[in-house]
Amino acid sequence: MGSHELPTPGTPAGRAGLDAVLRRPERSVIALDFDGTLAPIVADPEQARAHPDAIPALAALAPHVASVAVVTGRPAAVAVRNGGFAGVPGLEHLVVLGHYGAERWDAATDTVTAPPPHPGVAAVRAELPALLERSGAGPGIWIEEKGRAVAVHTRRADDPWAAFEALREPLAGLAARHGLIVEPGRMVLELRPPGMDKGVALLDHVREVSAEAVLYAGDDLGDLPAFAAVEKLRSDGVPGVLVCSGSTEVTDLAERADLVVAGAEGVVRLLAALASGMNR
Repeated sequence: MGSHELPTPGTPAGRAGLDAVLRRPERSVIALDFDGTLAPIVADPEQARAHPDAIPALAALAPHVASVAVVTGRPAAVAVRNGGFAGVPGLEHLVVLGHYGAERWDAATDTVTAPPPHPGVAAVRAELPALLERSGAGPGIWIEEKGRAVAVHTRRADDPWAAFEALREPLAGLAARHGLIVEPGRMVLELRPPGMDKGVALLDHVREVSAEAVLYAGDDLGDLPAFAAVEKLRSDGVPGVLVCSGSTEVTDLAERADLVVAGAEGVVRLLAALASGMNR
């Protein structure tokens, strides 16, 4: 696909959604996950950075639409730093919904707003090292501190998938004891507060800007609630298109998506094509 050639969604609902975004860009929301969607997946999440063409594509697209929002499990400030979103001409109204929507960063003010942290996160953080030692999950397992959540990564283990499966039950038990939930991802299990997910965050944002069409792109199990939110919006008469940033690690999204693109590079090319289509 050329940089300005729009792909065709494989479903009627997806084609209607994309058509609505192109016909009414000023009433449309473009919402995107960060890791695996705007940024390629890397072994060390701290090294994740937005695809080099992501910022130019977003800056070209944003002035045409009602809102561009990044919806991520990361802390909002970390996503802003790793994405390079601050101070970019064209992205003056970008919104980053971090920690699945519990935090919000607005480019217009360069500030993060958030509620107080859940006390269960500190309790889990204290107990987690001993639980991992007891689990016998083996070397290569590591803990990522996320402020309002804590994540256990298995990507560096000798058998990442076996370690991931072995840790599901004990981590679920630990989370439940402290009023948290476990959010599975691509070789990562995140323990975080309940009550907010990417679907809730997306619905709230779409309603806030009174959008009449929405495009959502994601790559991971944590994006399934956002997919469900778009499906709910479609059932309520708001057209939408579901985009999967393709991966052989997670097939659930690809099976529900209207359009599958080749990772972060494919997402960026789609954004550039959308911007080009709106300039005509």
